Amino acid sequence: MTNQHSGDATGSKPTETNPGSHRAGGRRLLPFLMVVATILFSGTWLVGATWEYFWGRPTPTAWRIVPFVLSAAFILSMLAGMRFSGFVLRLTYRVSAVWMALLNFCLFAAIACFIVSAASNVFGLGLDRQVIGVAFYGLAVLACGYGLLNAAWLRVTRVTVPLPHLPPAWQGREVVLMSDLHLGNVRGAGFTRRVVNKVRSLQPFAVFVCGDVFDGPKADYDRLVEPCRALTAPAGVYFVTGNHEEFTERAKFIAAIERAGLRVLNNEKITVQGLQIVGVHDGEAVEPERLRKVLQDAALDRQQASILLAHRPSNLSVAEAAGISLQVSGHTHKGQMWPWFWLAYKVHGPFAYGLNRFGNLLVLTSSGAGTWGPPVRVGTKSEIVLIRLECAAPA
Repeated sequence: MTNQHSGDATGSKPTETNPGSHRAGGRRLLPFLMVVATILFSGTWLVGATWEYFWGRPTPTAWRIVPFVLSAAFILSMLAGMRFSGFVLRLTYRVSAVWMALLNFCLFAAIACFIVSAASNVFGLGLDRQVIGVAFYGLAVLACGYGLLNAAWLRVTRVTVPLPHLPPAWQGREVVLMSDLHLGNVRGAGFTRRVVNKVRSLQPFAVFVCGDVFDGPKADYDRLVEPCRALTAPAGVYFVTGNHEEFTERAKFIAAIERAGLRVLNNEKITVQGLQIVGVHDGEAVEPERLRKVLQDAALDRQQASILLAHRPSNLSVAEAAGISLQVSGHTHKGQMWPWFWLAYKVHGPFAYGLNRFGNLLVLTSSGAGTWGPPVRVGTKSEIVLIRLECAAPA
């Protein structure tokens, strides 16, 4: 067994068509953070003001300040993490990230308080204002607590995928799709070890790692992925970058992955026991023309099954036109926590999660093994996907 490519693998020439993508990622990050800061501070004020109104008496000054400090700490620790690392920074990020989840639920609790209070007045129910506030804010705290436990519970999702022209060597084989570990200030090497042990227990024929292994902040990347040295599969373990590896120079992340023994697919195709495996980094896959060029250079054989590793379930028409049989992706987290499922489906449609069809292309999207920001999941699950490949009749 090996965590490199199989001995009979052949491939197209790897290409690095977007070495400066980290600069574009940095330019996109600043406006995003400005929007996030505006939303966070506005939400923090609304949550505090609503609690005071329904509780019926002023909150102590310190308790008014703490929520704003935590909201600011989340942004500042995220930015500082790009250049610095250390215990204090990690602790600050973790605490403030949990606050982000609680703020999310408290914000909707505040809205619910006003709706129920208005309904009580309209229908003459006479509900006590303090009881309304305690009930909904209490539910918010419970939801956050549940979400912390739920996010820590790693499941295995099983799915059967029929592919036309599947080589005999792959028929009935099981392969693993894993993505979005987001190793960094919240998840560390211990989490990596848990994921690797879970994958190893499944004894997959191959493993596809579809990006966002790293969260992005400065860290000892080799230490974070060191447990991956034990990640093995007969047909290989393959990696492409996600958007979090593209926010800064991706070379340092790729180097750590390679030192851990994974086979990095640098915008290239390899053929393993008759199956064409194509890997496109997120910096290229997110741009239709760049993706199209990589797939053209791969010179796919439409009479043989092919699997594309791409972090996001996007630009599907390009992959479908190139003759890809199956695209495996992550990125969406399926919205990660209530009520943001609608946003994931708004952006990606039905391809936000699960197995779906786009013309002749099958698309399988995982909700990911880890979390971004708050280590919380409500309404979604942390997962690795075990895929059973079967031969299907040609369309």
